[in-house]
Order: sequence, then structure tokens, then C-alpha cells
Amino acid sequence: MVEKGPPVFLDYDQAALDAAYDQAAYAPNREQLIKRRIADSAIARGHIGEPERAAYGTAEIERLDIYRCARAAAPVFVFVHGGAWRGGRSKDCAGPAEMFLAAGAHYVVPDFAWVQDVGGSLMVLADQVCRAVAWIYENVARFGGDPNRLYLGGQSSGGHLAAVALTTDWQCQFRLPADIIKGGMCVSGMYDLRPVRLSARSRYVRFDDTTVAALSPIRHLDRLQAPVIVAYGTCETPEFQRQNREFAAAIETCGKQVRLLVGEHYNHFELPDTLGNPYGLLGRAALDLMGLTTGGAQ
Repeated sequence: MVEKGPPVFLDYDQAALDAAYDQAAYAPNREQLIKRRIADSAIARGHIGEPERAAYGTAEIERLDIYRCARAAAPVFVFVHGGAWRGGRSKDCAGPAEMFLAAGAHYVVPDFAWVQDVGGSLMVLADQVCRAVAWIYENVARFGGDPNRLYLGGQSSGGHLAAVALTTDWQCQFRLPADIIKGGMCVSGMYDLRPVRLSARSRYVRFDDTTVAALSPIRHLDRLQAPVIVAYGTCETPEFQRQNREFAAAIETCGKQVRLLVGEHYNHFELPDTLGNPYGLLGRAALDLMGLTTGGAQ
């Protein structure tokens, strides 16, 4: 038996905390599922065509993919990809586009920097995601979208960044209405960066007091204006399960609208596959959030 070290956070020693923020320790099929998502996205793009690529900023990475539905003044679902803040590309998140387009919604996926390429700063990534959302809101009518029906989702580190955007002071920071986002979906995210800072992720993320305070969405629920779906799988790491349960509970305690979804028998990389399925756990919930059906009504 391996001797347990001194506690670092709750009852975790350093090795246990590192494992609790490393999905590879709990998802042995991780590489298979990542490769499948990339392949499925390529198939989806083959069916529906390549997206319009638009710039929301001046950096080369500050681009987003717009998959347009045929409907006028359609709602928009923006998806923030995961990748531990250090990987992922918008083109590999095309899989759900077919479902949203068939239901009468546009689907948009922004690209943003990998944290190791910006000196380990999560502040840069958060700023890019928020500027992407602001650009979409201000330009949505140009590609046939309804600015009053903008929805935002994200998974894993993208779930964290989506939660940051959901708890952004849009009036103060962007001079936009406080409620530009009409609904959110945070899947398997991290919402309190204190324990993450203590984990092995600090080897490539430059955590400091300012970052932890500013980018822990659970501390800024007073700014939350939209109903939120929070979801996780029962085969995820214990910390990801705890973070999502406690985030949902904190939203409810604040008297704001939240729905907690628990994916029984799903791990961290399996659960997002259900987003592209109108009868899957996340797909059905996303369409319900947007007031849509599989036939594109309403």
C-alpha cells in the first residue's frame, strides 16, 4: 500500500489531488474518444459544408467558425471547446452542428489561445472568449441570427471559460446589456480555481491570487443573468463531480435558475458526445434551453 502524504486540499494528498484534476487517471479510453470526436467533426463538415470563418480580434488565433442554418432570425448556440486550456481547435467541435442546424439554430465555435502560448495566463483566454461572445452578439444579425436569443455552452476547461463569460459584467466591461446571454450550459467545468491551483495543472498555468479571484465563477454569481444547465458524468474524477455539484448548488442558493444533469455511466470524454444527439442527455437539454425541437419549431 502506498503511504498517503499530508493533505493538500480537503482530504487529498498531492498525488490524489493531481489525479483528481487529470481525466486520464479516470478515462482509459480518452485517446480513442478524442480521435473519434475529430473524425466525427470531419464527417459533419463533409455533410453540412465548411463553416464561415470570421475574425473577432486581431491575433491570428482569434477566429470563429459559423455554421449557419437556413432559418432567418435564428437563435445562436456558441460552444467553447475544452482541452485543459492547452489544446483543442474549433474545427474539431463540428459534430453538434448538424443537430443545431436541423433544429433551426446557428452553431458557432470560437478558437482562442492555448495557455502555454500566452505565458500561462488564463486571463488571456477568458478575455478572448468574452470578446468572441461580444463580437457574436454585435454581428449576429449579419449572419441571420437573433441577438436576443444568444446561448452559450462549454465543456471541461471550456465549461470553465463559458462560466466566466456567464458571470461577466457585460455592461461595465463591454458596454453591452447585462443579459446578452439568454442561457448557459456548463459541462464538466471547474468553477473554483483554488484547488486547481494546488494541482499539477499549476505546472503550465500561471495561477496567482488575481487569476483565482477573477476567474472563479462561483465567486461572481451576483452577475449571473441567465438560466444555467450544469452537467457532469458519474465516471469523471471526484473533483470534477464535486465542482459541478457545488456550482449548481451555489447558483440555486443565490435564487437563480439552474438545472443539474448527471450523466450516469459517462466519463469526461463520453458525455460531450451526447450534445450532438437531440435525444441524448446534453442535446435534448440544449434544445429545451433554447425553446427548440428537433423539427426546428419556434
